[in-house]
Amino acid sequence: MSSPDVPRVLANDSKATSDQRLLELGYKPEFRREMSLFGVLGISFCAIGILTGMSSAFQTGLFSGGPLGLFWGWNIVSIFMLLIALSLAEICSAYPTMGGLYFWVCKMKPDVPFLGFGTGWLYTIAMVFTGTSGNLSVALFIASLAEVGRGRILTRLEIAAIAWGVNIASGIMNTVGTKGIGRMSSFNVWWTLGGTFVLVITLLVKAPVKNSASFVFTDLENFTGWQNKGFVFLLGFLQAVYTLEGCETAAQVAEEAVRAEWLAPIAVVGSIVGSWLIGNAYMLALLFSIQSVPSVQGTAYAIPIAQLYHDAVGTRLTLMCITVIMLAQFMAAVTAFTASSRLFYALARDNAFPFKGSFMALNRFQAPYWGVWLSVLIGCVISCAYIGSAIAFNAILSSAAISVMLGYLQPIIIRVFWPAALTHRGPFHLGRYSWAINVTSFAFTIFVCVLFVLPTAHPVTQLNMNYAVVAVGGLMLLVLIMWVFWGRTRFSGPVFTAAVSTATEVREKDSEEREVL
Repeated sequence: MSSPDVPRVLANDSKATSDQRLLELGYKPEFRREMSLFGVLGISFCAIGILTGMSSAFQTGLFSGGPLGLFWGWNIVSIFMLLIALSLAEICSAYPTMGGLYFWVCKMKPDVPFLGFGTGWLYTIAMVFTGTSGNLSVALFIASLAEVGRGRILTRLEIAAIAWGVNIASGIMNTVGTKGIGRMSSFNVWWTLGGTFVLVITLLVKAPVKNSASFVFTDLENFTGWQNKGFVFLLGFLQAVYTLEGCETAAQVAEEAVRAEWLAPIAVVGSIVGSWLIGNAYMLALLFSIQSVPSVQGTAYAIPIAQLYHDAVGTRLTLMCITVIMLAQFMAAVTAFTASSRLFYALARDNAFPFKGSFMALNRFQAPYWGVWLSVLIGCVISCAYIGSAIAFNAILSSAAISVMLGYLQPIIIRVFWPAALTHRGPFHLGRYSWAINVTSFAFTIFVCVLFVLPTAHPVTQLNMNYAVVAVGGLMLLVLIMWVFWGRTRFSGPVFTAAVSTATEVREKDSEEREVL
């Protein structure tokens, strides 16, 4: 007779443990803990977006290293991104709070408040830009559907208008709140698994010509103009890094998850492992099925991978495949705005962002709606840049990828040079391997940040120049301005909303609930 109540008791135990840890960190629980492991894992898995990132950036690696760079670059980068995920997961387990990278830096290095302020602002902007990039990709996939199915070429204005609509749709989804996002993220895991299976089978069955293993594993393609083959091979890493960013997104919903000190770090690491394996299957199917690299390079379609599908499987199946990827892309973009809205909340809570009352307000769906709709507004404004100059727009969005890696870098630097700064060790920890893993992660992150700002074409002209360094410099200048005019007088670190002693309230409340049960 009592068995139906057991899950409720276990849920209360888990919730009490997580809420107690949050109170010990100085924050009063404000969100209902409604996310399970599958939901939290889905957030990171959705943010990474294997089908979407790999499909949108596939041509980057194909033209810079070809199959050789794509396959081996994917596996090499996956190993290092897994090490980064382990480094972040260890910190996440110790500090399972909303704000993620930002809070971790503030907690481990409280004597340098600018470091935490800068990390929070830079990472928040990166998440907004990532969501904007994802929503434009959805618009480009829709444009490709029109081009493949109807033969109609959409203008930049029309594509931007679609992107505005997708931005607004992402805002509506996030306004629904935790339950809606959790369910969507869980669904996205199955959609990605099922979608990958469908795409792989479709490509391998329908492609008229299958490439040889020699082509897939050793062929080097170079459309960059650079003569150094080693450098061209390294440029192929960018596609893998761009795709695998996002594992840390699980930390942004830590205050909405049961047993966050376990679930959030497991989701951070698990999303990379799962993406690595699924990505290999999808990558190999694409490489074995590609009919002509020059055809993809010279395509007129909005998304070059649409040409690969069209050559391999024909018009009707291309429409199906692109639709599968497009829907996955939309869900991935939605989770980027989920992360940015939670970051706005966390920054406002600690006086690192103006209009504290508004950005900490939650609607009846437990959504920080001011942060959601500010993300939508910025996304719509940035999308306007695509109308005037695709180069300027791409520079803005490239800066997002670099900013995410710079965000990873801050807590890892602290763990390398001030290992004792992590005063509390969570249940998920790396033990004696911690410092070595952090050092390796630190070196790889520096390497990637440098690689991201190097010119990807030669000779360098105004049209092919990598303006990402300019965009990142602009973001850093913005952060510095906000520190001078706002942060230095108002921000000194996390502002606690609950005393540590009130942790007993959680245990008392839990005891009362057990008595009722």
